Amino acid sequence: MQRAARGAPSSARLRAWALAAAPAGAEITLRVAGAAEARRLNREYRGRDYATNVLSFPYARGRGDVVLCHPVVRREARAQGKALAAHYAHLVVHGVLHLRGMRHARARDARRMERREIALLARFGVADPYTVE
Repeated sequence: MQRAARGAPSSARLRAWALAAAPAGAEITLRVAGAAEARRLNREYRGRDYATNVLSFPYARGRGDVVLCHPVVRREARAQGKALAAHYAHLVVHGVLHLRGMRHARARDARRMERREIALLARFGVADPYTVE
C-alpha cells in the first residue's frame, strides 16, 4: 500500500477489496496517487494525456500494480452520487481484475467482467456500480 494523496479509505479496506479479487498468493501494490502522477502514468503507458481513475500494470502471474487517482475517484463519486468508499471498492476490484487478464473492450468481455465485479462488491455490501438510479 502506497499513498501519495490523502483522503482514500483506510489501507485495511483497500487491501480487503484487492484480496477479494486477487488470486491466492498474489503480490499487488496499491498506490493512491495525485492527479499529476496519474496523468503522467496514463500519458507514458497508455498515450492518453489526462488523469484517469485507475491504472493496472500486470508484471507476471499474480504480480502487478494498481494506481488509483484520488482526485478523479473523488470527483467521479460525487458526480455519480456514490459513497467515496463504494467507488474506491469498485475501482480496486476493477483494477485487480485487469491484473488477472480480464478486459472490457468487447461487449461479451465487459459483461463477464461486470458480473464478476458485481459479485465481489456484493460481499462488502457495495451496490451494483453499473445500476443507474
